[in-house]
Amino acid sequence: MENTVKPLMVPWDFTPVAEYALEHAVKIAKIDDNPVYLVHIANKKSEVHKLKGVLDANAAGAFDRYNLKPATIVRSGTIFTTLGEIADEIDAEMVIMGTHGIKGMQKLTGSWALKVIVSSKVPFVIVQSPPEDTSFQNIVLPIDFRKEDKEKINWIVYTYKHFNSKIHIIKSQKTDKRLLKSLNNNILFARKILDQKNVEYDIITAPGKSSFARETLDYATQIKADLMVIMTTKNIGLADYVLGADEQYIIANTAKIPVMCLNPRVGITTGGFAAMGG
Repeated sequence: MENTVKPLMVPWDFTPVAEYALEHAVKIAKIDDNPVYLVHIANKKSEVHKLKGVLDANAAGAFDRYNLKPATIVRSGTIFTTLGEIADEIDAEMVIMGTHGIKGMQKLTGSWALKVIVSSKVPFVIVQSPPEDTSFQNIVLPIDFRKEDKEKINWIVYTYKHFNSKIHIIKSQKTDKRLLKSLNNNILFARKILDQKNVEYDIITAPGKSSFARETLDYATQIKADLMVIMTTKNIGLADYVLGADEQYIIANTAKIPVMCLNPRVGITTGGFAAMGG
């Protein structure tokens, strides 16, 4: 992850939010000269050739605007599986996807919950608006009491090294002794890794007067965060992932802060937003 420059993938549905996602991708690509792919999923095979021409024209326009010409892929299929397949095929660093806030997230709920975001091992960065800065200067990392997933900390180190970010850890408020012990263990683990990598960070405790999701977002808004990092939820006993109400609340946040969604590794059981420490 640190030594290989991998592509950034942008799902493209010919809407303004797709353009926002491309703007974020360009911002990231200019750090390491990542290639960028625009990917469109056609409903029918008969539409692929025509839409490829339209997408190529969009890529040419992107070159005029950003001096960066994305590669293009058009394939028939469904966004719930095909996007993930393509991300795996091109060995994407991450997928940067635009959404229309709560309205857009309604398409990702119910029986199809999170099938887009968890369709591959590649992290998804969900955006709702153009980037306001040239870098992810302030990143909010919520940590709770459940088992820590090292992959999450690895990505925090990645963003720090690439963007010289400051990491703001917000930990949940716990009074139960058992949960507090687990929470403190997660904090110690995070400290150890971040200290070893010389990552700049601070730690605050959520007030505990509201839900952890709401207090995380309030804090992120207060410090004008450029990114929040969360884990998706692994359904115990099931072979897929789900999107909890708190995760939907964060991803579709009204402050329009970008959210990086990481999927637990196969075989590691975690909670969702309540277990964002992993």
